[in-house]
Amino acid sequence: MLIASQMEPTYARRVYPCFDEPAMKATFDIRIVHDPSYVALSNMPAIDVSEMKDENGSLWAVTTFNTSLKMSTYLTAFVVCDFDYVTRTERGNKIRIWARKEAIGNGYLDYALNITGPIFSFLEDVLNVSYPLSKTDLVALPVFGAGGMENWGLMTFQEPSLMYLPSDKFTSRKAMITLIVSHELGHQACGKKFFTMNWWNDLWLNEGLASYFEYLGAIFVDPKLSLDKIFYDHVVQPVLSEDNEIVRSLSESEDKIKGSFSLTSLFDSITYNKGASITWMLSGFLTEKLFIRALSSYLKEFSFSNANQDDLWTHIQMVIDAQDEVQLPASVKQIMDSWTRQNGFPVLTLNLSTGTIRQEQFLDKKNRRNTDPNNNTWIIPISWMRNGSSQPLMWLDKSSKVFPEMQVLESEYDWILLNVNLSGYYRVNYDQLNLKRLAHVLESDPKAIPAVSRFQLISDVFALTQFGYVQIETALELTKYLAREDELFIWNMVLLNLVPENLESTLKNYEVYPLLKKYLLKRMLPIYHYYAGFIHKNVDALEDDYFAQAYLEKLFATACWLGLQDCLDLSSELYAKWMDNPEYEIPFLIRGTVCCYGVAVGSDKEWNFAWEMYTHTDSTEEDKDVLLSAMSCAKESWLLYRYLQYGLGDTLFSSNCTSTVILNVVAKDIGHRMAWEFVTENWPLLSERYGQELLHDVLKVMGRFVNTDVQIQELQVFYNDTLEEDEREATTLLLESTKSENIERRKLLIKVASWLEKNVDD
Repeated sequence: MLIASQMEPTYARRVYPCFDEPAMKATFDIRIVHDPSYVALSNMPAIDVSEMKDENGSLWAVTTFNTSLKMSTYLTAFVVCDFDYVTRTERGNKIRIWARKEAIGNGYLDYALNITGPIFSFLEDVLNVSYPLSKTDLVALPVFGAGGMENWGLMTFQEPSLMYLPSDKFTSRKAMITLIVSHELGHQACGKKFFTMNWWNDLWLNEGLASYFEYLGAIFVDPKLSLDKIFYDHVVQPVLSEDNEIVRSLSESEDKIKGSFSLTSLFDSITYNKGASITWMLSGFLTEKLFIRALSSYLKEFSFSNANQDDLWTHIQMVIDAQDEVQLPASVKQIMDSWTRQNGFPVLTLNLSTGTIRQEQFLDKKNRRNTDPNNNTWIIPISWMRNGSSQPLMWLDKSSKVFPEMQVLESEYDWILLNVNLSGYYRVNYDQLNLKRLAHVLESDPKAIPAVSRFQLISDVFALTQFGYVQIETALELTKYLAREDELFIWNMVLLNLVPENLESTLKNYEVYPLLKKYLLKRMLPIYHYYAGFIHKNVDALEDDYFAQAYLEKLFATACWLGLQDCLDLSSELYAKWMDNPEYEIPFLIRGTVCCYGVAVGSDKEWNFAWEMYTHTDSTEEDKDVLLSAMSCAKESWLLYRYLQYGLGDTLFSSNCTSTVILNVVAKDIGHRMAWEFVTENWPLLSERYGQELLHDVLKVMGRFVNTDVQIQELQVFYNDTLEEDEREATTLLLESTKSENIERRKLLIKVASWLEKNVDD
């Protein structure tokens, strides 16, 4: 039994009567009556535990907590549990981390305990504030909807966000724990004690600042992590890809939110990731020193009261006006409103021969609806480099402007790079002249361009291709240098664009595959062999390589998919080792690939072993997922057919596995017809078990293979027999749009193939 509360955004009203608005603050007196064998926790320290009897004579414990400081309703919290804790005191603040007894006993919470105090102190020092509570509890909950919640004095987390197993050698788990703990402590240090947003439309300020401090705190406790790369890879990059589809700005008016959004929908990547990216950019052009100075004065003034974003801009303005190192082209409010009150973000286009930069909103040009320009302009800080040396920051404050410094005529080798290290929240489009020169630099001396900027060049150029700003050939030119690229996070960005997982089987069907194979393998060999060396000799040496833990699997999977013999041999060799000795552990970093290709290269013997290990009682959820997927890698159709049949017999599979089996098989090049026939033959049974949802999922995957009207009709006939009328319409629309996507993709692949044909031997 366990009770834990989650009040944000509007659930306090379900627990006690209140005006449940962030701007209304009160002190809270909390008393909890509970079973005596359990412990009760709340925001404040317990000051008394007494006993009482109810009318049946049963004994209850009564825990009374100290009166809280003034705070918002959504930060009140309580937990009633039979957990154990580990503890240490940092600057008079008693920190306890609570979890299930066996987890505490096994030392799973020690890592979180070791970092919590130091991050707390670090944030207090940076912001020049002191934490007003005498205790802080962090609780690891077996089931919890969010990663963490910053209730003041009683933070709650899902177990994986706090638990680090001593046997787990990899930093990627540590990094995740560090970031989540650091994020919630960022709230404690700078948000909650002091100010709360006036209303939910300024939520981004809370979360954006916490996300900014999350990275500062994490760098402090673990300097080995290349957090700038992780920040751009996990935060900035993903939200740039989503920000066109989400139709809201960071800070909407209250009326608009009340009219058209649910509050919970505000807890999205715009609020967290765009909020953090914009804060990072702000700190960049102000300098960290001035930004922190302004924040610290802001927090002092709004201690225990409510603030909105304009209050923060005022404080930053005061700090800017009091010094003369940093000059801004407009007021802080004007600059920041252009980023927080408009949807989307800009793309800058540089013309090298005239030195002109123009800006426009980054929109999908292939999508006709987007052609009416809304003339949004942003006030944009431009960090830039010329021929590898950094230049003074420039500002673009209108739709276009000539920068004489950027006019490059002299030598054919002069190049310019904008938005160095992705310090601004925008994309960059270069003219052909500069792109040619950048491609030349990449081929002759890739390290002349910083790693984050190489990552961004590739990411920008593929996004520009996708949205119709440039041709695919332009993007491909920038991949020629890759044999000299040793950063995995950059390779990952390339592979996500050239070999997206959901297209692997589609790519196999076309003439593009043999060309891609030759072109990519030639460039992948150096980085592949570098990492294969560790897999052969000493995989533990990678325990501090964060990106190897995140992305090595994709690199190896692609190498095997492209038919690299060494990769296929390595997979069968490690898989055979496991078959000889089930105690042997396949290197965690490439386990999925090894199991998949172990089965693919093998026969029914290898497949049967995977099945046997799957049905083993002590295999973990993670093992089961890997094996479920691996069994669909079989290359013999009878094995796949038998696998689908096993999926129907509900003895061994929990119900949600059958649909996973079908979806795994349907995504494979030899499996998609078979899985489709299997679904149609067994539909009465499947529909009774899984209903329409399974059909939808299968349809999405099948859709990738639909290229002709005849194929659409075939799917349509089946759907017309099985679906209700309203669902039929939706399905028809889905199929039609999928077909046109496929036709577009076909055109694109023909272009890619003809470019590869010309360049495959370079």
